[in-house]
Amino acid sequence: MITGFLQILSADLIVASLGMATPLIFGSISGTFSERAGVINLGIEGMMLMGAFGAAMVSLITGNPWLGVLFGGLLGAVMGIIHAVMCIQFRANQSVVGVGINIMAAGVPAIILQFYWGNPGRTPLVASIKNITVPIISRIPIIGPIFGHLNPLTYIALLLVVLSHYIIFHTPFGLRMRAVGHHPKAVDTVGVNVFKIRYISVISSGFLAGLGGGYLSVAQLSMFCNGMTAGRGFIALAAMIFGKRTPFGCLAAALLFGFSDALQMTLQARGVPIASDFLLMTPYILTMITLAGFVGKTIDPAANGKPYIKG
Repeated sequence: MITGFLQILSADLIVASLGMATPLIFGSISGTFSERAGVINLGIEGMMLMGAFGAAMVSLITGNPWLGVLFGGLLGAVMGIIHAVMCIQFRANQSVVGVGINIMAAGVPAIILQFYWGNPGRTPLVASIKNITVPIISRIPIIGPIFGHLNPLTYIALLLVVLSHYIIFHTPFGLRMRAVGHHPKAVDTVGVNVFKIRYISVISSGFLAGLGGGYLSVAQLSMFCNGMTAGRGFIALAAMIFGKRTPFGCLAAALLFGFSDALQMTLQARGVPIASDFLLMTPYILTMITLAGFVGKTIDPAANGKPYIKG
């Protein structure tokens, strides 16, 4: 059994795991930015779906997938603005607003696709972002075959982990964001604009989720299919909780979930005699186990999910 597992555990499997983890890295760090500022974002799934749709549409129209990914991020940011206005300005229930965003994102692409192409399910094939080879890295023994030939968006996701860690834990903005998530009243008394910090954090959350969705449509599948996120937004939330709302923790959790997804595809491709439905369930089973084991055991920001009333 061990020998068989080692045969499966190849560089290709690890590369596939990194690819599967990429949208989860974007999504989990998206949730980290929002919840560190005290705003629950259950709408990551919908923001990713809208980002995937926007990226595919612009890539199809312009032939430039990078413009598509950027537009996907901006469309995610628009969804973030909606979430922020409802939750921060109007103090709506944050969980309900997130669910509403997911429902809206499930319907809007279908309407537009039906109007333009007469097919509510998917777009035609679009220009995509291909994997690249980085010669300096690819020549390094052991790690070269793994990190030397990846999708550019995977490299960006890995850089995002480092950048977001620096922003959250080593900049004045990050300090204020964390303070707003724990004790907004105290932060307000020293002159920090609580609403501004929360708006920036939630909109940034939407932008990152949109980038994650853009990866799915222009780097992974080269098309948009309605519902193509397939719960990845919720898996990203689980990764955020598992990672204790820290960028490097999110990376580790995303890699774990990405590995489970890549492993089930590898096992199916090798014809391992395990029911395919069970293999497809693997990432979601792992998500439920993670949530069951870590929800309630992690320390949430004290003001997470609580609207701030100035005065």
